[in-house]
Amino acid sequence: MKNSLNLIVMLTHNDKTSMNAYDIFEKCKNSKAKFFGFKEKPLPLSEMKKLYKYMKKCGKKTVLEVVSYTESEGIEGAKMAVECGVDILMGTKYFASIHDICEKNNIKYMPFVGEVVGRPSVLKGTVDSMINEANILVEKGVYGFDLLGYRFEGNAPELNKQFVSKINFPVCVAGSVDSYIRLDELKEIRPWAFTIGGAFFENKFGDDFCSQINNVCEYVK
Repeated sequence: MKNSLNLIVMLTHNDKTSMNAYDIFEKCKNSKAKFFGFKEKPLPLSEMKKLYKYMKKCGKKTVLEVVSYTESEGIEGAKMAVECGVDILMGTKYFASIHDICEKNNIKYMPFVGEVVGRPSVLKGTVDSMINEANILVEKGVYGFDLLGYRFEGNAPELNKQFVSKINFPVCVAGSVDSYIRLDELKEIRPWAFTIGGAFFENKFGDDFCSQINNVCEYVK
C-alpha cells in the first residue's frame, strides 16, 4: 500500500470546487494523473455528475472529498457520492451510517481522523490518538484514511511519518502539499496517495495546471 504514491488531482481551491472545474479537466484529461476529484461544494449536483461521468469516460479513478463533521452532513455527502458514481469517498468524520452507504454502493470509504475543524480545514489532536482512532476504524472495515497531515497544528512531517508507518492501509495525505520539499517528505514515507488542489491554482509546481500535474507525477515516480 505504501509504494504507489498516487497523485489525486483536486479541482479545488480553499476547500471549494472551482466553478470552471470541467474546463480545467478538459485541458488536463490526458495528463499523467490517474486520480481526479473535487469537493461537495459549490457545484450543482447536475454539474458534478456530468464531470464525474466524463472523468470515468477518460479512464480516471474518481474521488469526492466531503468536508463535513456531522453525521447528517456526512450522510448527505455519501448520498451525493452514490449519485455521482465515484470510486472513493474521502472526508467526513466516521459514522457507521456513512460507511454503510458506501459499502452498499461499492464506494471505498476514507474518513478523516483526528479533530478536524473549519473550512479550509485544520487538524487538531495528538499523533497517538489519531493512530489509535485509525486502528479502531480498521476493525470496522474502512478502506483507508484521509489524513490532513499538512493542516496539522503540531509537527506535520512527524505526524505523517508516524501515521503512515504504523497504519498498513491506504493513507492519503490531503491538503497543503504545496512545495517540492513536501513532495520530498512524501517520497520518503510513501503513503498510498496525496492530494494537490490549491497549489496547482497558485502555480506552485509550474506555469499551467496541466504541466504542473505532469511535473509532480514525474517527480514522485
